[in-house]
Amino acid sequence: MIKFKNKKKFIYLISPKKIKSNNFYNQLKKIFELNKVAFFQLRLKKEKKKKKLIIGKKIKKLCNKYKVKYIINDDPLLARKINADGCHLGQTDMSIILAKKILKRHIIGISCHNSKKLIKKAIENKASYIALGAFFSTKTKKAKYKATIEVLNWAKKTTNIPIVAIGGIKFNNYKKLLLNKANFLAISSYIWNNKRYKPIEAIQKIK
Repeated sequence: MIKFKNKKKFIYLISPKKIKSNNFYNQLKKIFELNKVAFFQLRLKKEKKKKKLIIGKKIKKLCNKYKVKYIINDDPLLARKINADGCHLGQTDMSIILAKKILKRHIIGISCHNSKKLIKKAIENKASYIALGAFFSTKTKKAKYKATIEVLNWAKKTTNIPIVAIGGIKFNNYKKLLLNKANFLAISSYIWNNKRYKPIEAIQKIK
């Protein structure tokens, strides 16, 4: 069970699709200094493994310094190489059972979209957390599934495993998910691709 004493740390921050310059690490440092981020997920779908490893190790140092749980998307083997806190799995990725053999007692979260069946399976497999979404329209990736508050409420009644809400979360809609007791909010585009606010300004608005 993942627990955080600081209830203000409810943000599950997902990396931008590409990390192009060293300015990113300075931005991330400033964001972590706000003490709002519980998790950081490295999600670089199109990057080569060698480059991911280099980037991943740099971010690991920042996560260690600011006590942020560091998660690698899709790749338990890379998570082990970087010595991250765990990995996040989609439904088409490696099974939780195999990932647990690689990562032992590390954090393993899984996407369950909007499916009660997948939530039940994740509970049986003792996932560290369950990700539900997309709750709102998102530009980060094409959302095949639309999650509802009803599914979130059902999940909260069914299990004590932490729930991560994902999909199009931003300043004008995040409170609805917190009021319905989502444990963490996964945010990406609102921070990194915001046309109105810089990353540090965007995250400051979520309180």
